[in-house]
Amino acid sequence: MVPARTGMMDAVKLAIVGGVLLVLGGLAMALGLLPASDALVIADRVWPILLFVVAVTIVAELAATAGVFDVAASWLARVAKGRTWVLWLLVVVLAIAVTAFLSLDTTAVLLTPVVVAVARAHRLDPLPFAFATVWLANTASLFLPVSNLTNLLAVERVGAGHAGSFVALLGLPALVAVVVTCAVLVLVHRRALRGSYAPARPPVVSDRVQLVVAASVVVVLLPLLVSGLPPWMPALAAAVVLGILFAWRSPGALRFALVPWQLVVFAAGLFLAVGALEALGSGAVVAAATGTGDDLLSLWQLSGVGMLGANAINNLPAYLAFESSADSPARLAALLIGVNAGPLITPWASLATLLWHARLTAVGIDVPWRRYVLLGLITAPLVVGLSVIPLALF
Repeated sequence: MVPARTGMMDAVKLAIVGGVLLVLGGLAMALGLLPASDALVIADRVWPILLFVVAVTIVAELAATAGVFDVAASWLARVAKGRTWVLWLLVVVLAIAVTAFLSLDTTAVLLTPVVVAVARAHRLDPLPFAFATVWLANTASLFLPVSNLTNLLAVERVGAGHAGSFVALLGLPALVAVVVTCAVLVLVHRRALRGSYAPARPPVVSDRVQLVVAASVVVVLLPLLVSGLPPWMPALAAAVVLGILFAWRSPGALRFALVPWQLVVFAAGLFLAVGALEALGSGAVVAAATGTGDDLLSLWQLSGVGMLGANAINNLPAYLAFESSADSPARLAALLIGVNAGPLITPWASLATLLWHARLTAVGIDVPWRRYVLLGLITAPLVVGLSVIPLALF
């Protein structure tokens, strides 16, 4: 876990930025630059998304506390039967599944320390496993609407507005993004993935009832997230069930820190600030940068601008800034590829990356940002460029 001091500092910084954005948005409303009716439209669009983020974060945190991820990773180590490369592939599959259903932040924050602990327990280099979680947290977030906050914003614009239409549009690009990511990771870490390891002892489970119930809730939740129900409904129900479970078995685990309040403040402020910029006429500048058309070159242009914007500021404001130019399903998918799979270069491109680095630092692993940036400069354009191609071919 991240030390309380580090986690609190990160939370305060994010909340401060969100607070400043809220103030700026409020000033825009007070000055008449952002009509109240537009602000209400933004609020109506945002509240289900933020409620889902809060609920699924609580579910993931309580499931991790119950030992669900620890037991799953330990089981993978036994299934791999001492083969390092098989264990790594199984961790990749786990990271993809967790990202797809429980969001990229869950993979970065909760799965990263688990796979690092498993690697260390088996005397393996933790870096191939750590890089797999952070890169796949971003590139695998193209699979489902619930995988990324940007997807939840975009899903209503895809067509039918449900998981099926989203997967039909982005399923193949997501698969390409994951395959290319894994190919680069294997090439970079090929030496560390050779050899074998001796089995380690499974993790100690302090409350088996809590573990079984928490794991069951997660298993039931996953298909419900793609059932066609608004995602916040099953996520909230799961959070309530786990809340009752922990109130019974481990009341000390129920704390205010489970609620990602700093992310809620940041996102709310960001939505309001971007709405104000759009009201001021930012659309003309965006249109000039992103171009038009659904041909491959045009889609590359839009995804490239999205990737550059995400790495320059952050993937969420980049999506919001360029959303108006994504006026067709293919263009919307290209933008999502750029802002989801592209944030592999700068530390701030994705909040998940910063959280991942904080978790590694907390467990004594130093990944210099210079190495991360250099690898990302090669990988991000490759992943984004190849993932866009299926949009123009099919």
